[in-house]
Amino acid sequence: MTGAESQQGNTQAEQGTRPPSAAPRRSTATCLDRIRSRMSPAQKVGQLFVAGVRVRPGSEGTTAQSLDALGNHHVGSVILMGPNGAGVSAIKAVTERVGLLAQTVGDNRIAPLISTDQEGGQVQPLRGPGFTDIPSALDQGSWSERRLRRQAAAWAAELHGAGINLDLAPVADVVSSDMGRANGPIGRYDRQFGYTAEAVSGHSAAFIQGFQQAGVLTTLKHFPGLGSVRGNTDTTPQVTDTVVGRDSRDLTVFREGIASGARFVMVSLATYTRIDPAHQAVFSPVVIEGALRKDLGFDGVVISDDLGNAAAVQSMPPTQRALAFLRAGGDLVLTVNADHIPAMTSAVLNAERDQPALRAHVEASVRRILAAKRAAGLIHCAH
Repeated sequence: MTGAESQQGNTQAEQGTRPPSAAPRRSTATCLDRIRSRMSPAQKVGQLFVAGVRVRPGSEGTTAQSLDALGNHHVGSVILMGPNGAGVSAIKAVTERVGLLAQTVGDNRIAPLISTDQEGGQVQPLRGPGFTDIPSALDQGSWSERRLRRQAAAWAAELHGAGINLDLAPVADVVSSDMGRANGPIGRYDRQFGYTAEAVSGHSAAFIQGFQQAGVLTTLKHFPGLGSVRGNTDTTPQVTDTVVGRDSRDLTVFREGIASGARFVMVSLATYTRIDPAHQAVFSPVVIEGALRKDLGFDGVVISDDLGNAAAVQSMPPTQRALAFLRAGGDLVLTVNADHIPAMTSAVLNAERDQPALRAHVEASVRRILAAKRAAGLIHCAH
């Protein structure tokens, strides 16, 4: 751990991970269950999706059209796709439009999760006036944890000011020093905090704690780790890891990040032969329900890596990608290609009608997502 246990405990209580008493927990559960019971099947399914929205300069018209299409399918979350160097004010104008995706259920309003990949270094889609040029994670890893926590709080405040409430970071992958930049998805771009599980654990926790201070949710990725592969699942099919197992030390990074308050964990598109050689992690109940839920005790939102444009999933039709992820235990389907949303949402709606197990899972996933939104202040319960 990072030595900030008292601060960590306070932020967890503030985010709803460990409520200070039974009464607030019962009150929150009653509120969320009441909202969920009043949602239509289409509204519930829409909450299970996060769709890509382009925010490149000059794309305002396209953005408005894509948001209208997402609203028709009750999509509950988006990811802003850059690059965009126009600054905080311009992004705030976009997020205000995205806010129109909010759903009203009875007297309760459910605002959308608005996310981005603001890691730093080569992975920082939002720049310009009001946004700091964030160093790479490898550079961040050379700082003290205290300094990183303070800096992360400042970066999160910038995102919060732009209307963003979820960052798809930090990267919790451990790249060995022997692998280095031969590791295509992480090491090549200096996205790792360091070369040991200990270094990555401490700095991931500091990043999460800093973001908590500013009220922005975080996402540990890419479970169970992309630090030992060579191919990048975004551009390469059939990426395989032969190193990581359920007892691997690299998984302690995710355990520590969960304990520090991360409400989201992103599952990778690689196949892990020591865990489940028959399925990619994102489609594996052994990975999601076994290694993540059972072994690590994670009860938050499990989000997929990109199931839209990534090369690793192109051999499977988009509808099957969404269904396979949910059936494996996942909660939130991410597709940077919003054109897949109509087919994906329709497939889930049709399948759950005569599949009680899938229908029950949808209910559980919606409950987790609503709880995360409540922690981010996106649901205001009417009592």
